Amino acid sequence: MDDTLTLDTRDGLPDALRVLLQDFPRETWPEHNNFAGLVAFWLDRHLMFRRLMTALIDDAEQAVDRKIDAQTHAGKLSRYGSMLLQNLHGHHQIEDHHYFPVLATREPILNKGFELLDADHHAMDGLLNRFADGANAVIQGKTEPGKFREDLLSFQAMLNRHLIDEEELVVPVILKHGPGGLG
Repeated sequence: MDDTLTLDTRDGLPDALRVLLQDFPRETWPEHNNFAGLVAFWLDRHLMFRRLMTALIDDAEQAVDRKIDAQTHAGKLSRYGSMLLQNLHGHHQIEDHHYFPVLATREPILNKGFELLDADHHAMDGLLNRFADGANAVIQGKTEPGKFREDLLSFQAMLNRHLIDEEELVVPVILKHGPGGLG
């Protein structure tokens, strides 16, 4: 894969993978007939990931500022961190093994995009492992929350890059072709 397209280096999808986005711009998605149901649910999952990341970062900042004690922070980190890890793993498995193969057959010109998103998921496996290791270190009192917060900010940036690119590739395909065979 082109090094400029890796998750940690790209700043968006290449124009060749944004062709359907021109016909289905983001601001029109909620009004489209194929939005309700699967697309709305899928985007809601992405929103949940973003909210969990924000909560984790906010909690780490509160721990650094001593606005919450280590035990409270550890409990919240354990709960929200586990939720993020479990849901992201499950979400990615469904996409890699079901959604992406089906969607790639509907829009073969976007196959490289689905390969790119699959590569993101593999790259994110390492990020998720580092997240788990960092969270466990904070919970066990082996790492300061400030260092973990910095790692969270980096992880958030890459997760958001992936989610935006995934939305801009996947949603227009579903809006164009409908959700049949994906549910």
